[in-house]
Amino acid sequence: MMKKNKKLIIFGASAFAEIAFEYFMHDSKFEVVAFTVSDALKTKDTLNDLPIVPFETIEERFPPSNYEIFIALVYNQLNRNRIKFYDEAISKGYKLASYISSKAFVWHNVEIGDNTFIFENNTIQPFVKIGSNNIFWSGNHIGHHSQIGSHNFISSQVVISGFCTIGNANFFGVNSTIGNNLSIGTDCFLGSFTHITENVESGTILKGIPSKAMNIKTWKLFNIEKI
Repeated sequence: MMKKNKKLIIFGASAFAEIAFEYFMHDSKFEVVAFTVSDALKTKDTLNDLPIVPFETIEERFPPSNYEIFIALVYNQLNRNRIKFYDEAISKGYKLASYISSKAFVWHNVEIGDNTFIFENNTIQPFVKIGSNNIFWSGNHIGHHSQIGSHNFISSQVVISGFCTIGNANFFGVNSTIGNNLSIGTDCFLGSFTHITENVESGTILKGIPSKAMNIKTWKLFNIEKI
């Protein structure tokens, strides 16, 4: 186990929060000291024998000068909940922690923003640039020179080929594939096994094999504002 030299609070009390706890505790320099959730959603006082503290007052007990936060939320409302609390944690003065599995292949010149979680068996090739608040579940391939925006959820076995440009707040389903030199806009929902061979405009929902765009946009389907 790595030597612990940083203190971490995990936002959330769901399955992903429990998973994040395991990875941070056993494969990072962070010691998890507490969980936090919105007071209205707090249903218990502890998780993994650690306190669950209301997020509204978290800084009173765990000041941002001494602790970092990771927002352990998934893709609900096309990542909107994760974006909301990411922004709120920053406004409270917290530094947002990232996790990169020791079993991921990440080339030395890859740029990675904060609050990004990279599971095992991800391959991230040279010259890739990754924004903030992204989740890369296990087993993805991110091709060389590609640029990934912020607030995305990339599930498992996703292939993003070389020289691609990915916008913000997208969802990539299991086994979705994006060919070389393509761009994906913002607020897109790409279902499982989608095969992308041309640029995708913002707000597009793609499902099925072969993949065809639905007539409804993500903003209407999920009742969300455009980013």
